[in-house]
Amino acid sequence: MPKILENVRENLLQEAKKQVMEEGYSSMTIRSVASACGVGVGTVYNYFPSKDNLVANFMLEDWVVCRGKMQLACNESGTDVEKALRGIYEALQTFMGIYAAMFADEGAAKNFKASFQQRHKMLRGQIAEPLEPFCMEQSKAEPAFLAQFVAEAMLVWTMEGKRFEDIGSVLLQLF
Repeated sequence: MPKILENVRENLLQEAKKQVMEEGYSSMTIRSVASACGVGVGTVYNYFPSKDNLVANFMLEDWVVCRGKMQLACNESGTDVEKALRGIYEALQTFMGIYAAMFADEGAAKNFKASFQQRHKMLRGQIAEPLEPFCMEQSKAEPAFLAQFVAEAMLVWTMEGKRFEDIGSVLLQLF
């Protein structure tokens, strides 16, 4: 009789994330995740076609939370641009903080090099989305361009570890 496994997908995601955070991207393998979860390698591949897909899925869960926080910050800020920018920036800082070690991992960087531009463009667009209403209301610049520009600046500055206090005034001048 086949073994019934519960929450396999969630367990695989949790274990993969744990291994990446503790040992680094290069050390985590499909085999090590399968072993730790007590399943066969084939079972992992039934859920995730590759290591990259497994990693992308656990990161996606945290990114969805981050996007929710960004949208909430914008919704709660009313017309206060600074409050919206600060909320988005803080959400990004939290997400980047979770994955700082992975972003600095050379193995991960080599592996994701091919898809970096596409993913970066997608992230920038998703950060720009809640900013666009503020750009339409407050700026003379083309709203979509300004939102993308501010989103790009926020991405770069969070990766560099800048504090909002250091860059907020620059961003506000754009509005």
